[in-house]
Amino acid sequence: MKSITQFNQEKDTKSLISSFTKLIGLGDLSKKVNFKRHSLVSLLMVITWMIKARFARKSLYRCQRAKNFTAKTGRNVLNDGRINWQKLVCLAAVKLISVLKPVIDRRRRLALIVDDTLMARSCSKKTELLAKVYDHDKHEFLTGYRGLTVGWSDGNTFLPVNFALMSNKKKENMIGNQPVTADQCSIAGRRRTQAQRPMNAVTVELLKQAVALGLPAEYVLFDSWFSLPKIFWQLKQLGLDSVGMLKQTKKVYYRYRATAFMMSKACMNVWLPPKRGSKGKYLVLATMQYKLHPQEIIQLYGRRWQIETYFKAAKQYLALNKSQIQSYDGQCGYIAVTALTYDLLAWQERQSIDDRTLGDLLYLMNEALPDLAFEEALVYLLTALKEVKAEISATVEQILDNFIKLLPVFMQKQLLRTA
Repeated sequence: MKSITQFNQEKDTKSLISSFTKLIGLGDLSKKVNFKRHSLVSLLMVITWMIKARFARKSLYRCQRAKNFTAKTGRNVLNDGRINWQKLVCLAAVKLISVLKPVIDRRRRLALIVDDTLMARSCSKKTELLAKVYDHDKHEFLTGYRGLTVGWSDGNTFLPVNFALMSNKKKENMIGNQPVTADQCSIAGRRRTQAQRPMNAVTVELLKQAVALGLPAEYVLFDSWFSLPKIFWQLKQLGLDSVGMLKQTKKVYYRYRATAFMMSKACMNVWLPPKRGSKGKYLVLATMQYKLHPQEIIQLYGRRWQIETYFKAAKQYLALNKSQIQSYDGQCGYIAVTALTYDLLAWQERQSIDDRTLGDLLYLMNEALPDLAFEEALVYLLTALKEVKAEISATVEQILDNFIKLLPVFMQKQLLRTA
């Protein structure tokens, strides 16, 4: 009976991945991301094989061999510097959002979420562009990268839509090998140059690319690390309003009800909730959209927590930070496959919780999924701002457990098997 169960799980996984790749048109997308290998092995075949490896919780070196190519061929595709992995993730998200759009309430505020996470690689020394990066949790420098990520949210579903693997420009912080190319006429060269640019500038580039490819969004959500007056203004030029928490710094100011505060300029709508446990201190949320009420600002900012859940799921279940690839191009490809795998999980979760995806009848009978209530959003915000790491970790675990429970049973078993 165990062998029959295992066979059924493999069959279900294969069918699920096949239907997902057809849904996003992965075969056609390969032509748009500069896949130009002279081989019978397509990008669709390689990515399908890699997604299966993620569900099997095996590395590319130990996963089951594909029928039409070897593991070496798969690694060579990942290391191909001509493939635009950022564009692939973005186009896949645009296609998936177009499928979800008919069941999204038009009153929903669609938002992009920006954040970065530590991609530690303590055992690597010769990996390309490897650098010392600061860990804000441990308050020390570690070896690795910063994984800058842009996600999309309608309040229920979160999808990663763009990314950049950030290194460091300072020579004293560089540990790994120097970039193999700096040719700005090639995708590989531009990708490596981007990795050593300021993170705020790269953030605007990623958002600009997402908007140019047709990603529907009205707002951008980010924490204090990205909240600078310049960022707010640049995003406004792209037609995007921002909601972010302002830094506590003496370098910039803002004005609220005729009182000057030493945090940011007086060009935004702001709201100041008290900081729990700290008498006299406050937190500042700001936006360029003056029409938003405080409750709406809190409600929007509460969605930012979804990207933290993505990082947790991608690292714990999809081995985001377990790559053994040495080349910078290969690592970018690895992140792209992880993002596509998470898209598949998010698509399955949405089908489980949204009855209207089952057909026109239920579409007419059901109302849209409820947005976060003000009280719930406020709880998310205050929880995110707690300084006790254990409490934050427990909250993420609970959200992640709820996410996993909404997936098909055979997928739950595969993800939880070695988690």
